[in-house]
Amino acid sequence: MKGKRIEDADFNETGYSYTLSLISGKYKPVILYCLMEYEPVRFNEMQRYLQKVADKTLSQNLKELEADDLIMRKVYPQIPPKVEYSLTERGHSLVKVLDKLCDWGNENRK
Repeated sequence: MKGKRIEDADFNETGYSYTLSLISGKYKPVILYCLMEYEPVRFNEMQRYLQKVADKTLSQNLKELEADDLIMRKVYPQIPPKVEYSLTERGHSLVKVLDKLCDWGNENRK
């Protein structure tokens, strides 16, 4: 026994909860993985990588990741517009976590 009591616990105050709040969802972990492997990535490339994701859904997820300072959006002043996404320094700090998820998946895949 570790001496902790569940009655006194608040999951929302844990680092685990905070991390999940930033990267949870159907697409955010995949977006981060894609950028970890292939950055920089353009919107259309990301959409092809994710396959059946709607423009609006991808755009919303990218905006949320950008607001959380995990990714950055670079707009090039040209026509047609060119926009690339890449990881921020904070986003790169998640690479170790994502790598561990990949390792676990590779070791436990049937």
